[in-house]
Amino acid sequence: MEESKEEMKSFKELGVCDQLIEACDNLGWKTPSKIQAEAMPHAFEGKDLIGLAQTGSGKTGAFAIPILQALLDSPHAFFACVLSPTRELAIQIAEQFEALGSGIGVKCAVLVGGIDQVQQSIALGKRPHIVVATPGRLLDHLSNTKGFSLRTIKYLVLDEADRLLNEDFEKALDQILNAIPRERRTYLFSATMTKKVRKLQRACLRNPVKIEAASKYSTVDTLKQQYRFLPAKYKDCYLIYILTEMSGSTSMVFTRTCDATRLLALMLRNLGLRAIPISGQMTQDKRLGALNKFKAGECNILICTDVASRGLDIPSVDMVINYDIPTNSKDYIHRVGRTARAGRSGVAISLVNQYELEWYIQIEKLIGKKLPEYPAEEEEVLLLLERVTEAKRISLMKIKETGGKRKHRGGGDDGDNEEVNKYLGVKKGKLSKKPKRK
Repeated sequence: MEESKEEMKSFKELGVCDQLIEACDNLGWKTPSKIQAEAMPHAFEGKDLIGLAQTGSGKTGAFAIPILQALLDSPHAFFACVLSPTRELAIQIAEQFEALGSGIGVKCAVLVGGIDQVQQSIALGKRPHIVVATPGRLLDHLSNTKGFSLRTIKYLVLDEADRLLNEDFEKALDQILNAIPRERRTYLFSATMTKKVRKLQRACLRNPVKIEAASKYSTVDTLKQQYRFLPAKYKDCYLIYILTEMSGSTSMVFTRTCDATRLLALMLRNLGLRAIPISGQMTQDKRLGALNKFKAGECNILICTDVASRGLDIPSVDMVINYDIPTNSKDYIHRVGRTARAGRSGVAISLVNQYELEWYIQIEKLIGKKLPEYPAEEEEVLLLLERVTEAKRISLMKIKETGGKRKHRGGGDDGDNEEVNKYLGVKKGKLSKKPKRK
């Protein structure tokens, strides 16, 4: 592993050209982040990279700046391809490329599902310099869009590589790797290193330099992490209590299923809170609309599944609540990485019931420390029980009334009202004593 033992250098000292330094300055990047300072010198030397860094550490800049600088030296269409596991992250990466390359006329095309394929084909026909894509949609265009190929690309970036290697993407990724030149630079970036990432490293990187700008599974020092052990039947009350206590904050609440995002968002709205859901079950337009409302401050609570936990830079998030504990402890790192970004402070609170204790213990093992308990008097929290139970009852009725019309729209996690009830321990509009563990 390469490690910088010098003081933090400026962009100029790292070898970034004046045009890109000006672009960084316009974005408010005064000095390089740790991953940028350690990765860019090797990138400028033409080496393959494996970058391991915390979410919110400036990973996108660490690969975008060297690519744009190389593009300035040798400009041509289809110069670089960036693969992302989610549509939102792909759009965000393209926005950052365009912002950094605004002074040099960089053109980007974004190829993601849920958006009209014909419009994307027209964008490809304009011969962009950078293609940012999710694997499935990129493969669609490679197969079906006349005249489009990646035979000229000089750079391949795999962002959030551990997520790209799940079962959904693995076959598509193999086909994409077969369609691009072997003579290229490859950058692999991730917040976590898994066995599959190591396997991919052996398959498609040549003598890579490994940059580890964080401990193996770490969270930033400015993040205050807490948990609350509670009875499953009171989880909603604790959620409302915490959101009410932090009423001036922007919050992201993570659930395990798409159905739960919708139910919670309805319940919170019934209680007068400005909540909006985002999940893989929504159409792309609705997901982006929800994200934009949250970014603009129209809604200050985003209820989401893990699709929203990767790489989304929403600078003003004050708090992350794990309403459901992730079954894969590494997802915790990505979730809580939504707050305390770029040196700011933030809070992460995990609501743990008896069925989730085993998963929570795995998280504490992963991050290497015991977390303090969130302080709350249960008597005070349970003053909300009647209102919360009624709000939930109304929300479930609304879901049952509209469920048939909205089910499965836009793809994503399969689920129906029965699944909502089973997951949340609800029987005929009432909380059951023992919610089933999933």
